[in-house]
Amino acid sequence: MKAQVLLPKVFNFPFTYYSKKECKIGDLVEVPFGSKKEIGVIWKNYHSEPKNLKIKDIKKITGYSINNRLIDFIEWFSFYNLVPMGLVLKMVIGGTDKFIKINDELIQINHTKIKNFKLNYEQSEALKFLEKTNNKFEVSVLQGTTGSGKTLVYFERIKKIIEKNNQALVLLPEIFLTNDFKSRFEDFFGFEPAIWHSKITPKKKRIIWKGIINNKIKILVGARSALLLPFKKLGIIIVDEEHDSSYKQDEGVIYNARDMAISRANFEKIPIHLVTSVPSVETFNNICNKKYRHIKIYKRFNDYPLPKTKIINLNINKIKNKFIAKDTVEIVKEYLNKGNQVLFFLNRRGFAPYLICKKCGYKQVCSNCSLYLTFHKIKNKVICHHCSFEKEIKTKCNSGENCNFVMYGPGVEKIHEEAKEIFPNKKISIFSSDYLKSKDKTKTFFREMNENKIDILIGTQMISKGFNFPNLNCIVVIDADFSGRGYDLRTTEKNIQLYHQLSGRAGRFSSKSIVIYQTLTPQNATLNELIKNKSEKLLQNELSLRKKNKLPPFIRLIAIIISSKDRSLSLQGAREIKIKLKKINDIEVLGPVDSPLLKIKKNFRSRLLIRFNNRFLMQKKIINVLNRLKISSKIKLTVDVDPINFA
Repeated sequence: MKAQVLLPKVFNFPFTYYSKKECKIGDLVEVPFGSKKEIGVIWKNYHSEPKNLKIKDIKKITGYSINNRLIDFIEWFSFYNLVPMGLVLKMVIGGTDKFIKINDELIQINHTKIKNFKLNYEQSEALKFLEKTNNKFEVSVLQGTTGSGKTLVYFERIKKIIEKNNQALVLLPEIFLTNDFKSRFEDFFGFEPAIWHSKITPKKKRIIWKGIINNKIKILVGARSALLLPFKKLGIIIVDEEHDSSYKQDEGVIYNARDMAISRANFEKIPIHLVTSVPSVETFNNICNKKYRHIKIYKRFNDYPLPKTKIINLNINKIKNKFIAKDTVEIVKEYLNKGNQVLFFLNRRGFAPYLICKKCGYKQVCSNCSLYLTFHKIKNKVICHHCSFEKEIKTKCNSGENCNFVMYGPGVEKIHEEAKEIFPNKKISIFSSDYLKSKDKTKTFFREMNENKIDILIGTQMISKGFNFPNLNCIVVIDADFSGRGYDLRTTEKNIQLYHQLSGRAGRFSSKSIVIYQTLTPQNATLNELIKNKSEKLLQNELSLRKKNKLPPFIRLIAIIISSKDRSLSLQGAREIKIKLKKINDIEVLGPVDSPLLKIKKNFRSRLLIRFNNRFLMQKKIINVLNRLKISSKIKLTVDVDPINFA
């Protein structure tokens, strides 16, 4: 018999093979491809066969199979995100050829003692509400004040799903969240969760992949890529922190994992729960339109109140060449004297974001990207946060002498240095990706935080995401800046979510806590609404602005990024592509313009933006045009469906 086989490569179509044995759609098979062997999947038979080509034999049927629901989802994912089907399949079975021949390893489930948790009235009502879906496809939003115990509610929900021999997928926005999450999970379920993300070992991936496809693993906790795993009997999907922009994959296969999770739940005909303290604008709009079910938990654990807030005007309170205001120091001392922990929050890694020579005005800029290099004292080098290029800071002035660099703006290392001067007897730690690269460092940090061995924490945005520090009762936002950088349409939305999340880190087990906002713009409307805890009003305003300016969720956007080593080639290519795209009815093509980040990894970037009515899907017409393009091999084309920024 002839069979169509889709391979995990850059193809949007399957290849024809002969099979001596009976095989069905979804079977994983080993086939010859060129001089190598590849693992592929038996696909649907609606593709035209090549003429006068020798058809090769399928070498082996592996015994593994993916179901038709996942096949339909792969096709939809490919169509919606304008990605070749083969690359989507690679995310489903990637690396399978390296371990499919190896005997099944045992999945070790180490059982620990379960702690008793009792839901309060609000949590119980939320659970009842979520259970009303009758396990069919439906999107429900579980919204709750930070510290209100949303996790416990969906743990109870999962428990009932897996008792029926179904599987559960919990998506988290960041790998760093899994350590803290893991201990809470073990306390509730009595065993370790299977955790999937890009940093796990090939052996671990092999064990988890086989456990998922055989229904031996019941609960998987994972980052974005876990969404594409071949679950045998998926019963529920949870998207925790659904508003988080980390769910958008912006390299390689570009997609939004939250939106694709909703699609997968639809294909699987199962419920999906979006969990958040402040929903994304799209989710909020769907709640307002009654498209999503919605329930809210208002009370925090043990009725602890949200922190008090204080705005400190840096125009008046700032000490020369210092970034921690004098009024802030007095409040922080009060909390430290009571044995509380303090967090200084600044979303800038390194020591200083800009270095400029006093004598000649030379700026330290990345040679590969249009970005300033950030000085990192830990390495005594300047580093590009986009391509990781780094170098010593010795540069010659025109006079032949070394440049005399002045450092502008603080990073976490600078705040660490300043805090050491002000509080010399306190234990101070930095919480950023530069400092917590190893598992051991991360474990040590969490242990010391929970044992109150750290007095002051200097943290980046990572700290705002779901961590639970019992003694943290004072948070200082070093620079509450609500201006954005002009190319991110979600600046206001992200600030609402970030600062709401951040305030939730304080006072989780205390009735007296505070968040201090140091700012040069104390009258800022967003900041003042935020401290009144009026996030819903802010989201309503944001929706009105989006509607007025013809922005998502009221219209659809598809960005096309044209990049080349030659700047004129990228612009010329963009102009030619625009001419072809304009032949499509019912779309508007904006641009071309230079990207705000003009150069990344030595490539100059131009952008086109396609805008169209959100009631239509124009992907098929757009991909037909793009597939027919005859463009220079010196140009690279990247398509971003539903872009979330325009860098």
